[in-house]
This record gives sequence, structure tokens and C-alpha cells, in this order.
Amino acid sequence: MHVRVRLFAAYREAAGTKDLVLDLPERSTVRDALRQLHERFPRTRDLPDVALASVNLEYVGPDYVLHEGDELAFIPPVSGGDQDRPIGDGATTAMFKITTEPLSSDALATLVRADECGAVATFLGVVRNHSRGRRVLYLEYEAYPELAEKKMAEIADEIRVKWGVERVAIFHRVGRLEIGEASVAIAVAAPHRREALAACQYAIDRLKQIVPIWKKEVWEGGETWVGWEGQPPAEAVSLGAPSES
Repeated sequence: MHVRVRLFAAYREAAGTKDLVLDLPERSTVRDALRQLHERFPRTRDLPDVALASVNLEYVGPDYVLHEGDELAFIPPVSGGDQDRPIGDGATTAMFKITTEPLSSDALATLVRADECGAVATFLGVVRNHSRGRRVLYLEYEAYPELAEKKMAEIADEIRVKWGVERVAIFHRVGRLEIGEASVAIAVAAPHRREALAACQYAIDRLKQIVPIWKKEVWEGGETWVGWEGQPPAEAVSLGAPSES
């Protein structure tokens, strides 16, 4: 059977391609596909074992059985599509976007503002000029746009359940970003400030956990893809081949 594979960030660089097709035996699993990827592109063996995989825009485990025509993506650890995607009925404003355009918290606040909302909370993440004791020159962001926007929508659903907040916008920029430019913008409107502030905080924390967006730090004399710091999220699984006894 044939499975389309999409690679991102460090995986893409190690393989030298972002798209390929694997010819796999029937009943092959995600782990089997990773073994074949390692055989075809030996440099990918040097990457960390901990990663996510998605099949047809849903996160899956290493023993998930693949089928003809599936789209499999290997998701390297995330760092902490250019269409607006509204969800819900006319009473709901929830918009999610992966974009190459500059971001503005004022623009997002305008998107979610409504007469019945007495509070609008915003968050703007910007590129800083240092990290890990090094002077950063610029950042490069990469995303899996279809899955990223889907996961952003799931975050809005979680916010709706937790706080009853309906008006959420989450935008993330990709490509090269200079020092001081905004990489992510979030806006939440709610009747009261407590819910708006809590939901906005939750949105950025959850985005860093489950949305497939990667950051490369470029500094004088080097560069690196930045992944999870500390423990990876609960959704992460080890895709490495099991040890042989």
C-alpha cells in the first residue's frame, strides 16, 4: 500500500524533502513507517525518538495501523493554510490562521469584540534578541497548517467548555521573523475580565503543547530547532523502534 508522508522542521532537513510516498506492506503501523523512513534517510536516525505522529489530521500512537492513501506526518517536538477559519454559528466568532503576514493584537481584538462583552484580553508573543545565553539574529517558524488550524479550533472548543467563552481568535505567523516582530497573537472577548484573562492564558499555554508549529533560532555561527523544554506534553509518544532483547 502507498502512504503519503509529510515531514517538518528537523525531519524535513534531515531527509532533504518535505513530501514523499512510502510503499508499505498491508497492516503496517506508524512505527513500521518510521523504520522505513530511517532506512531510506539515515540522517533521521539521529533525531530524538520522542515525537508526535498524525494520520489524516489526527494525532495517533506508534502502533496505529495505516491504510492505503493515508496522509502520515511525523511531528518533531513543537516549539513552545492562509485562510481564516470561522467555526460555529453566527453567534460565535472563533478564527484561526497560519499566516505569513504581520500580526496585530488590535486587529484581533476588533475581530472578537462584541457589545455584550465587557472584557477583551489579548496576548502578543514577539521575537526577543537573546536565548540560552546567545544573541539571536532572527527566528524561522514552520507549521503544518491544516493540522495547526484544526488544533487551534480544538483549543477554542476547550475554552468554550471551561469558561463558556465563544469569541476567540488565534493567529500564528510563519517564515522568517526579525527581532521585535510578533509571532503569535491571541484575543479573547468575554462578558467579564476573569474569564477573558483565564481563557487567553490557557490558549497560549495549550497552543505550545499541541499545535504543530516549530521555531528555529538563528544566531551568530549556528542555528537550532527548539523543541519542548522539560517534559513533553501528554500527547507525545515515543516513535523510536522498540529495543531488541
